[in-house]
This record gives sequence, C-alpha cells and structure tokens, in this order.
Amino acid sequence: MTGSNTASTGGQEGRNLLLRIAASLVLAPMAVAVAYFGGWLWTGLVTVATIGLYVEWLTVIGERRLPLVLSGVVVLLAMGWAEIERFHVTDVSALVVLGAAVAAIFSRDRRNWAVAGLGYALAASIASSAVRRDPALGFAALMFVLLVVWVTDIGGYFAGRLIGGPKLWPRVSPKKTWAGSVGGFAASLGVAAGFAAYDLGKTIWLLLLAAALSIVSQLGDLFESAVKRKFGVKDSSHLIPGHGGLMDRLDGFVAAIVLAAIFGFLRGGVDGVGRGLMVW
Repeated sequence: MTGSNTASTGGQEGRNLLLRIAASLVLAPMAVAVAYFGGWLWTGLVTVATIGLYVEWLTVIGERRLPLVLSGVVVLLAMGWAEIERFHVTDVSALVVLGAAVAAIFSRDRRNWAVAGLGYALAASIASSAVRRDPALGFAALMFVLLVVWVTDIGGYFAGRLIGGPKLWPRVSPKKTWAGSVGGFAASLGVAAGFAAYDLGKTIWLLLLAAALSIVSQLGDLFESAVKRKFGVKDSSHLIPGHGGLMDRLDGFVAAIVLAAIFGFLRGGVDGVGRGLMVW
C-alpha cells in the first residue's frame, strides 16, 4: 500500500512539473515581449496582475467582499492610469494614501491585513512601472530582475529535489531546503555574470545586486507562504496550471522588484530608476 501511495505521489508531482513547464513556456515569453514594448502595454499587464494579486490576497485572508474588491480595483486602475499619464509623484502618493483609507473603511475583522494587501499590490505596481520607465536601460533592468527571480526559483527547485537535506523553514514551507536556497542563489550569480559578459554593467556590482535580489526573492516566497499558512490556505488560487495563483507565482518577483526600484530610485531618481539600477 505504501509503495502504491509513493508511486501515486511521484506521478502527481511529475504531472505538476510538466504543467509548470508548459505554463512557463507560454507565460515567460509573453512577459518578455510585453516588457520589451513597455509603455502602456507593460503598465496594462502590471495593472491586471496587481489587481489579481489584490483579489487573491483578500481571498486568502477571507475578506473578499464586493465593496472592498471594487474599491481596491478602482485604486489600482487609477495607479495604472497615473503611470501612463506620468502624473506627479505627489499624485501617486495621494493615491496610495487614498487606497489605504478605502481599504480600512470597507474591511471588517481584518482591517490591517486588507490594508497590507492593497499596499502589497500598489508596491508591486509602482515598482514594476518605475524600473521599466527608463527608455535607455529600463528593459535591461527589468530583464535582470526577472531573470534573477526566475533562475532563483528554477535553481532552487532542482537543487532542492536533487540534493535534498535539511529544511530551510519547515514550519512555514515544508518542501524548501537549504540546498535549494543555495542552488537558487548560485544560479542568480550566473545571470549577473551573463549581463557583465555582454557589458551591461560592472561585474562586481551586478554580482552583489543579483545576490541581494535573489535573497529578497526567496524571502518574498517565504513571506507569502507564511501568510497562506496563517490563514490555512494551500494555494492563493488555481489560476495558473502547476503554479497555483498569481501570489504563488509572483511572490518572489514582488519582493525583488520593490528592492530593485528602491535601489534604482536612490541612485537615478524618479525617471532614472533603470539606469540607477544598472549603472554603478
């Protein structure tokens, strides 16, 4: 009986892996193409994705009520419009404050969590648009973040499966191992080396940046797992075959893109985030 259960589990994991690969082969090229064109197309994709993140967050915490959903959607659409129209930073700040107030007004038992969910989605929206905005280096900067997150996830998955060993944080994420974490981290350094080889930045700074983004990406993954575990939820949704929901797929990216946007903003200002991130 035990052998049968093991075979069944192995078969299910194999099917899930095939679904993950198939979904990635469709979604990754689409994301790269939209990122390349940038402008309203990228902002539109980001807006749709962040609305999905917000709705899934409300689902996870058990607060997906129509007034709260609709008010958050309106705020996120307004943020996308503000990016397309290049509104002043004070207008964007006002939207963030308004969004927090609206979430607080329409939520009930879990007000802090509802506000945090809208903040999570708004941070992803603002950072994703800011990194891509630079016409010269925005695409390179965005691809750097995306590739670091992707290879951290892929390297972590296969290193964890092949090597195994001690668990990273079993109480929060039972399947993640230290071997997987180190494997994903090492893979991210390969992205930095590749960018440096094509003269897209200085080697030492790209390596340090990739290291920071990889670590934060993994922390973002653990954060999302901790939120789901707190509310007794396995997947944020079943939107993406083999991956779960948008929160399950974008948790590492959200953390990494926010950190990247902060670095870029501190060095390049509002309109030079991409350059500030890549040119050291």
